[in-house]
Amino acid sequence: MLDCFEIITTSGVVLWSRSYELIGPGIINGLIKDVFIEEKVHPGASVADDASAARNPPYKKEKYTLKWTTVKDLGLIFVAVYQSLLQLSWLDKLLDNIKTIFVELYQDQLRKPHTSVVECDFDAYFDQQLRELESSVDNSAPPPKASAEEFTPPSSSGTSDEPPPPIPGLLQANQRKLPSSNAASADVTPIPTPDTSRPTTPLAGHILTGSIGPKGTSRRAKKAAALSANASSGDEASRRKSKPARAASKQLRRWDADGLMDETEGVTLDYSATSGADGEETAERAAVEDIKAESFGTRTGKGQFVLKDLDNEVHSILQGANAKKPQEAAPASGVVGSSLSAISGLFRNIVGGKVLTKADLEKPMKGMEEHLLKKNVAREAAVRLCEGVEHELIGVKTGNFESVEATIRTSMESSLRKILTPTTSLDLLRAITTVTQPSTLNPLAPPRRPYVISIVGVNGVGKSTNLSKLAFFLLQNDFKLLIAACDTFRSGAVEQLRVHARNLKELSQREGRGEVELFEKGYGKDAANIAKGAVTYATSHNFDVVLIDTAGRRHNDARLMSSLEKFGQLANPDKIFMVGEALVGSDSVAQARNFNAAFGAGRRLDGFIISKCDTVGDMVGSLVSMVHATGIPVVFLGVGQHYGDLRTLNVGWVVGLLMS
Repeated sequence: MLDCFEIITTSGVVLWSRSYELIGPGIINGLIKDVFIEEKVHPGASVADDASAARNPPYKKEKYTLKWTTVKDLGLIFVAVYQSLLQLSWLDKLLDNIKTIFVELYQDQLRKPHTSVVECDFDAYFDQQLRELESSVDNSAPPPKASAEEFTPPSSSGTSDEPPPPIPGLLQANQRKLPSSNAASADVTPIPTPDTSRPTTPLAGHILTGSIGPKGTSRRAKKAAALSANASSGDEASRRKSKPARAASKQLRRWDADGLMDETEGVTLDYSATSGADGEETAERAAVEDIKAESFGTRTGKGQFVLKDLDNEVHSILQGANAKKPQEAAPASGVVGSSLSAISGLFRNIVGGKVLTKADLEKPMKGMEEHLLKKNVAREAAVRLCEGVEHELIGVKTGNFESVEATIRTSMESSLRKILTPTTSLDLLRAITTVTQPSTLNPLAPPRRPYVISIVGVNGVGKSTNLSKLAFFLLQNDFKLLIAACDTFRSGAVEQLRVHARNLKELSQREGRGEVELFEKGYGKDAANIAKGAVTYATSHNFDVVLIDTAGRRHNDARLMSSLEKFGQLANPDKIFMVGEALVGSDSVAQARNFNAAFGAGRRLDGFIISKCDTVGDMVGSLVSMVHATGIPVVFLGVGQHYGDLRTLNVGWVVGLLMS
């Protein structure tokens, strides 16, 4: 674990610091004195040429190890302190990334004359890089090997000179011995006898018996003889008589064609009812961890809270810095001597000064298609992208390698932007405000009503989790929310939403922003009628937004998908968002199309929420496939399991990942 990180100037001014453990000032002062003042550096160290942290030897003092790097022209020193017993393989990359980000953000202030203090809010950037690098190491680390102590039985003695026990199954029958009553070891703690009584005669499986009868005896005869030998007292007979009767098998629930359970007497499926005497939950629970709003969004001058994408900002800074670094020389081969990216390397056989034709691009386009398929892009979407790039390249006269690379990237960006750029407004806050706060100057304006958002999707994609993230985002804008639990099929669905509503209510009360309430009617009921009742309740109680959770269903199950049309008619949501997984692959096209057509004539999906984007790396092709198949835009991205892990889509980010 990192103990301290400091950004200081060569004159000794601390510009920014983060401490996790209290360390004495002499630790970093020793580094400044020995390395930068007295220049006691090892051979190969680079103090003055802004080398990577990996090239600078570590500095050790007392029980700490210090890693460092510098920026000569700005007079900056970046220092990380950790205990020498630890092995932090990611620390060099953290130092280099923090150096790049800090210089990119604050170099204008640092270059001003007579500047000794820099106004910087660098905590979020540092936390993002630390979290990302630590998680990358945790995910790639192999599982720890179990120690020998974990496999040592509690009753064995670590100092015994006896040989280890033989492996079961390898002993011969004549080598097995019955345990002796006088062979109790002094270092073995006796196991306490349970309160329940047990028969004095050992069970059949606990007695070792020799072979019965001659070798030619059948297996059935041996078994019968063994049973007769073991049943030597009345305890066995009494045990058999007292054996409890077999419990009745669980009766399966029967569901009709509409997805409703058949009514049975005395059966209650509403497990969401509280069990406390006063109707309140009585179980103790831990307080909800605070979520800093600035970690996932910013507040505008008008007071609106909008999502930001810090990860994209940080990555774009790092990519821009890497692009500025001089490319290492490589052996040339024609026009394309070295591949700047995976896709541009497909054009290495095209010579310079040639006007490209369709025949020239046939093989490179096939290779580009295969590359996109490996990124989880569906084949039909990959074909469309390749056709767009091919259309841009036909008739172009090739120049040097850089011009080919730039043309390819520009063509790919153009094709992707045509697919991903929405044709409708994605300003959700403005749409909600228009409905909940109609103009008083227009006499023909509709009356105030709640804004209704429904979440749909297949099983297990994270509908309830992303609904809760969306609710937390809306709470930051002081909206009054009603969450409707319309998943009446899955066990635990109502309880899951109740926990989310309870946590969100605690966070909203703590921050003094917005209100949230859960509308639930239990299990085994019609989801469409519950949704309609939730909208009616929200209208009469002046709620701003209704968030409706629905049951997960397979997109190829016609019976379950048919109920969505009735749901759309009764609930009449303003927005229908489908949650799709980033790791689903080519099946995303069929999912998107089937859900888009399930709400009847004239009603379609309004947007996608792509979940689990933090699990796929650069394989983000699923969102491209879903947008290509339906023309529906991506509204939000889920990047984690916390309420603040919601982001908006950046087309440039997608282009960079697909081109990598």
